[in-house]
Amino acid sequence: MKEIIKAFKALSDPTRLRIFLLLLEKDLCVCELTYVLDMSQSRVSHQLRLLRDADLVEDKRDGRWIIYTIPRAARRGLGPLLRRLSGPDLAETKLIPRDIGRLDLCLRQNLRKVRRADPHQPSA
Repeated sequence: MKEIIKAFKALSDPTRLRIFLLLLEKDLCVCELTYVLDMSQSRVSHQLRLLRDADLVEDKRDGRWIIYTIPRAARRGLGPLLRRLSGPDLAETKLIPRDIGRLDLCLRQNLRKVRRADPHQPSA
């Protein structure tokens, strides 16, 4: 019961819920999340830490990048539930469709590759 409450508390914040939904779509690094969410790196990192503390996000190193992913158990348990519940309610906010559109743009721009070539490039 404690684990369920911890997970839902973590997802009760709109930013953390948006991050979780984005990570259900694709494993992402902080720079990609900051681009998609149009938020500062420190804010996104703080939200990721809270999600990690709730066992809803894991990180893995890929060269110099830290990539965030949803653990298999959370993906299987919460993923379908959130997708089912989030349909009309989250679409009304216009944030989730906007996030998905910005995610597509971010992936087309291959932000990680651009940042690897010029690590001093400012966040979008």
